[in-house]
Amino acid sequence: MELYFLIGLVIVLILFSVYRYFKQKKVLTTLTEDEFREGYRKAQLIDVREPKEFEAGHILGARNIPLTQMRQRLIELRKDQPVYLYCQNGSRTIRAAMLLNKKGYKDLNQLKGGFKKWNGKVKKSKKANY
Repeated sequence: MELYFLIGLVIVLILFSVYRYFKQKKVLTTLTEDEFREGYRKAQLIDVREPKEFEAGHILGARNIPLTQMRQRLIELRKDQPVYLYCQNGSRTIRAAMLLNKKGYKDLNQLKGGFKKWNGKVKKSKKANY
């Protein structure tokens, strides 16, 4: 009996993972660095990393709205403009996009590979000297 329960649990987890994967693909467009660079100046460029990460270096023109604060700061984002998101490697971006999509945001894009793969201009905050 326990074996059937465990097998059922594994199947449910796999199905849930597959569902989340396809939901993410539908909600969030992953852009190469060149595609991201083409459109981010006409969009809301949001860095969802924590403030210390942002201060250490971020894409020029980005606003820092950490994933941990996203729910409280939704008022800062417009629904009628594309949103370009990035984090360090892409995992927080997916969670931010799922939240934004639930709140009615439609044109959501992420930088493939995240900030660590970015080769464009970077700005560092003056206070970030660690």
